[in-house]
Amino acid sequence: MPASTLRPAAARALLSVAASAAIAALATPVHAAEPLKVGFMYIGPASGAGWSYAHELARQEVQKKFGDKIQTIFVENVSENDAERVTRDLASQGAKLIFGGAFGFMNGMVKVADDFPKVAFEHATGYKTAPNLGIYDIRTYEGACLNGTIAGKMTKTNVLGVVAPVPIPEIIRNINAFTLCAQAVNPKVTTRLVWVNTFYDPPKEVEAAKTLLAQGADVLMQNTDSPAPLQTAKAAGAWGFGWDTDMAQWGGDAQLAAARLDWSIYYSKIISEVLAKQWKPGNVWIGMKDGAIHYDKFSPKLPADVRKLVEQRAKDITSGKKPVFFGPLKDQSGKVRVAAGGEMPDAEKLQMNWLVQGVTGSLPK
Repeated sequence: MPASTLRPAAARALLSVAASAAIAALATPVHAAEPLKVGFMYIGPASGAGWSYAHELARQEVQKKFGDKIQTIFVENVSENDAERVTRDLASQGAKLIFGGAFGFMNGMVKVADDFPKVAFEHATGYKTAPNLGIYDIRTYEGACLNGTIAGKMTKTNVLGVVAPVPIPEIIRNINAFTLCAQAVNPKVTTRLVWVNTFYDPPKEVEAAKTLLAQGADVLMQNTDSPAPLQTAKAAGAWGFGWDTDMAQWGGDAQLAAARLDWSIYYSKIISEVLAKQWKPGNVWIGMKDGAIHYDKFSPKLPADVRKLVEQRAKDITSGKKPVFFGPLKDQSGKVRVAAGGEMPDAEKLQMNWLVQGVTGSLPK
């Protein structure tokens, strides 16, 4: 029946219903896009100090930066042999971007990436990639070099010590950088190693530190995640460093300086790309010049001339004036690895499986 043939009351009723429906439609809230769910996996505890805590600080930073555009979740204390299960669980929970923060997570992440082709995966310190799996790292050896610069000037015994986790290229680079940069300011320096075969085990780290101190080391560096070696050095009246994060809370004045990692720079970049649907997997290695390493938190007991020296060394690394692995460079056997005036290319750094002259000890088989 045409509206014109309706009685006035009926017509008014229909118009009222139509108007109410229009008003209701306007009042219905438009739902914002679902936040991007971002998952993080840590090999150690998410609190305290060290490698995993540095990643956790970065997660907190990006959550604050992106607000309700993202939702971050994390799993701490993930063992390497459990990486596949945890990665798969994060993807099953709806994570569209997953960061794996340990070398040993690599093979597990590769398997899961194949099963979740629409999820973006990023793996720290590894070397395997896939159509939806990128890799990234920080040039931690630059911070190790600065530790060595200070250690070479502060040692009285000319013996340095390193509490080392596992013999992967990243750790070997750090040991070599520490030794080379110490030798650059003190040619008498030698470096002793104790391998603990784990990244986080405070009792083992304490025993390793005590062994090194008993062997004459009076400045310790660690590549493990707890502040235990620094605490042990402090108790013995020796020196140490904050590694990956500031550890002065435990080391006090015995912490000569801290090489703090800032992963948030990279995480912000990748999250932005995924949100914009512009992400592509890559192979990225950032360092001091990118702002990924902050070298600071100096001990008040560090002499002013040593601080000035290490700050200049940092500038020379950043500018490229004085790279860490610059020739002539020999390994323990005396073999020339980098000729005089040459610089080791990144491809060789990434595969480093030998120790420089001046390191006492060997790589575990």
